[in-house]
Amino acid sequence: MIDISNTTLRVRMVRSSPAIALFVLAAVCASFISCSSSAEPKQQRAQAAGPRAVSVAVAQVQRQDVPVYLSGLGSVTAFNTANIKSRVDGQIMKVNFREGQNVKKGDLLIEIDARPFQAQLDQMQAQLFRDQAQLRDAQLNLQRYTALIPSGSIAQQQVDTQKALADQLEGTVRTDQAQIENAKLQIVYCHITAPFDGRVGLRQVDPGNIVHASDTNPMLILTQLQPIAVIFTLTEDVLPTVSKQMRLRTLEVDAFSRDDQTKLATGKLLTIDNQIDPTTGTAKLKAIFDNKDNALWPNQFVNADLLLETRKNSTTVPTAAILRGPQGTFVYALNPDKTVQDRQVTVSLTQGDTTVITAGLNPGDTVVTDGQDKLQRGSRVEPRAATPSGHRSSPINAPASAASGIAGS
Repeated sequence: MIDISNTTLRVRMVRSSPAIALFVLAAVCASFISCSSSAEPKQQRAQAAGPRAVSVAVAQVQRQDVPVYLSGLGSVTAFNTANIKSRVDGQIMKVNFREGQNVKKGDLLIEIDARPFQAQLDQMQAQLFRDQAQLRDAQLNLQRYTALIPSGSIAQQQVDTQKALADQLEGTVRTDQAQIENAKLQIVYCHITAPFDGRVGLRQVDPGNIVHASDTNPMLILTQLQPIAVIFTLTEDVLPTVSKQMRLRTLEVDAFSRDDQTKLATGKLLTIDNQIDPTTGTAKLKAIFDNKDNALWPNQFVNADLLLETRKNSTTVPTAAILRGPQGTFVYALNPDKTVQDRQVTVSLTQGDTTVITAGLNPGDTVVTDGQDKLQRGSRVEPRAATPSGHRSSPINAPASAASGIAGS
């Protein structure tokens, strides 16, 4: 006999085995997901608890020549300025210049009617001719009277009177000659010429106008632009150093625009004023510029940078790397393992974006220039190159101690 019940049970178990397998697989997946989800927060917390690298800007310590500038605010001053006025009374006949024209010394600018003075000259010359004739007659009579004195034919008094008359007529002739020279001078004054090379400004008169020697307003203003001067001020502390350097060589001066970004011209220091302003403690210095391209104009405000000296082979870092703390000035130096270390440094001179270091760093070292507020000793960093500012390094006045060191070096 065949056991039908057992056979039926086996068949049911075989048929139900795929369902069980799926159930077991689902349970295993759920357990794996649960374990993974519980492990991820632990891993994230572990990563958050660890040190994170700080992104900083870095730059290398360099050895280079550093120009030392003294900077002061100045104004452009014309080397020569002339208010052209008439020295005679008369009518303007011709104006021989254009407004804004560059003229040379001796060029004719304005002609004034000279005919009245020419008439006076002719009159004076005629009067001189008459007086000279009278003088010759008086001198001849004096010679005759003098020859008669030995014979006693003439009194001595008459001879003396004749001599006085001759002397009087000689004085009259000299007066006539002086008046003739004065008349000629008036004619010269009628032809107004340029006293120096310069640029003509806006004219104030036109042909046909009547001018007088007593007029207060000039007919034109002539200004010399080439060369041109800049007068600027520096503190009294640096004057001995500047004076010493002037005796050694000619000092160079750069003129920059008011915003201190555009270089306008380069000139030479001419002189230092003979006194210090007691109210400001500054002294005036005068520099001269060729100004061939007319970049400088009178009364223009400029920033004047006096090149005092150039320090050779100096150890320099960007000024942004310098920090100040209770122990003095320091920088954050980058180690090979991308950690930082604070180093005490000795600052010799700060010149705009460049600082000269005399101790604490060596050329080739790397220092942090941005992001120092997030650092401490041993911090791990991610260095990046410093972004150039694109601005001119504005010179600043060196302190008196630094200036003295420059003079002694």
